[in-house]
Amino acid sequence: MNSKATCKGGTFHAGDLKLKGFKVQEITGPSYPVLAYGRRDCYKIVLGTGDMHFCYGDQTIDINGTFLFFANPHIPYSCEHRSPEQKGYACLFTQGFIGNRERKDSLLNASIFRFEGTPVIPVNRKQAAFIGGIYQRMLSVYSGDYARKDEMIRSCIDLIIHEALSIQPQPEQQQKNAATRITYLFMELLEKQFPIVAAAEPLSVRTAQDFAARLAVHENYLNRAVKEVTGKPVSVHIAERITAEAKALLQHTSWSVADIAYGLGFEYPSYFNNYFKRVTGSTPNSFRKDKRKV
Repeated sequence: MNSKATCKGGTFHAGDLKLKGFKVQEITGPSYPVLAYGRRDCYKIVLGTGDMHFCYGDQTIDINGTFLFFANPHIPYSCEHRSPEQKGYACLFTQGFIGNRERKDSLLNASIFRFEGTPVIPVNRKQAAFIGGIYQRMLSVYSGDYARKDEMIRSCIDLIIHEALSIQPQPEQQQKNAATRITYLFMELLEKQFPIVAAAEPLSVRTAQDFAARLAVHENYLNRAVKEVTGKPVSVHIAERITAEAKALLQHTSWSVADIAYGLGFEYPSYFNNYFKRVTGSTPNSFRKDKRKV
């Protein structure tokens, strides 16, 4: 959804978000052109209706109907309205608005906000009515003078996230223990390195040994814990994330293959070419050409 979409109460400006860390709006009127692929400055949750095409990380998602869309500022995305009109609601908020550490962890842990998650969730009429009511409540509170409006709005955001997770059930969370905690810290450290913004600022933590050193644990313990919790060793998670970032850069940027290689921490472009072909079955240039034909 375009951040300058016309909404009740006027046009949204970035300054509103920077001032309060939060903005909610009702979206109406003609659809806007394609929102260019890239990162944003805030989280976004949209309840929308229409024919939409999303690029999110290395995923492409098409949906025609009513949906929830969850955007993470660390993950680049674009969206294209293929309907002449747009309608729905959107709220935007910074990580700082979420508040204390417990809330931040809860938000960042939600699968709908993670790179490997599904950010677009179809909703039926009953679910849309319920979530729309939450947005209406946020609009009312946001424009009112209730002294603890920030706290109430955070509760509304939490409620939308929980509703989304209940619509799209996630695997039951394992009991928190040392293995679960270290796995979360590993996944968080891995994800914080992305997206790559410049070849001159390459990945600095790329191996299981690197991650173990940063987390102050033995490499064998880290591997054992991560595999116990996720079913996959550390090396596989790293490889999958690097490959996903490589695909996104090849598909959505004009960077040279060499710059992508250096940005991902490969010493030589030839190492990256061999790695990418081994993992995907295609060379970087072939992958880029194939995706641009679509």
